[in-house]
Amino acid sequence: MTRRYSDMNQHDALYKVARAYPGGVEALALKMEISANVLRNKLAPGIASHYPSFEEVSEIIELCHAAGVKDALLPLHALLGRHGMAAFLVPEPAHVSDDDLSQTVCRVMSQVGSVAEAVSGALMDGVITSVEADLIEREFQGALTALGEWRARIRLRTLRD
Repeated sequence: MTRRYSDMNQHDALYKVARAYPGGVEALALKMEISANVLRNKLAPGIASHYPSFEEVSEIIELCHAAGVKDALLPLHALLGRHGMAAFLVPEPAHVSDDDLSQTVCRVMSQVGSVAEAVSGALMDGVITSVEADLIEREFQGALTALGEWRARIRLRTLRD
């Protein structure tokens, strides 16, 4: 039986992104200057005797993000979600293009619509499965990121005027 990893569980999410590092856990361990076996044990959701330290979690996420691993920030979102919080990327002003603010508003509304569509689809049978909950969570993250971008663009525009 294959174990399904939940994007909403911070341990599963960390394991998932670490495995996606270019070269896998072995290459990540080499970069972190620890044994691949030790890192594998710290990441494996089924091993209760080993855990990565807070610093190691941060380093894993940082290395995965720098390497372009898809969803590298997922463990942070899962951790914050566990505590009733949410995060979004705040674009640096150098990375904010100069397009019209109305286009950004449209992007925000589109993302919010995607959240509503995911929730509506999940509720069609009256039960939200873990797969549907993961999809809804991803849509929420997209909407929060779009809102953060909108905020950054407005702030950048204000600083220019």
